[in-house]
Amino acid sequence: QVQLVESGGGLVQVGGSLRLSCVASGDILSIYIMGWYRQAPGKQREWVATVSRGGTLSYTDSVKGRFVISEDNAKKGVHLQMNSLKPEDTAVYYCYAAPRGRGPHWGQGTQVTVSS
Repeated sequence: QVQLVESGGGLVQVGGSLRLSCVASGDILSIYIMGWYRQAPGKQREWVATVSRGGTLSYTDSVKGRFVISEDNAKKGVHLQMNSLKPEDTAVYYCYAAPRGRGPHWGQGTQVTVSS
């Protein structure tokens, strides 16, 4: 069993930066992949970024060069550094953690609003 708690969301102007954090607890050793999805109003949930147990980083094309995902120092979660934010980045951001070959655990979400 894994529990996830996101934080760091908020309101930021276009071009600004925000850093999201996700803290995992419970059976953290079972986690193979951690990352972030986001969901904008009226849209489907979209994958954003992941980091695997081996440290492999992956990003969706729309955030490459702007967002950076990193592991927590204690391996209890992940961070998402978001730079050069655009209005299109406005969404609820969800942290997830998944055992290998199994469905993910989800956090409660944190709102990111980018205003012009």
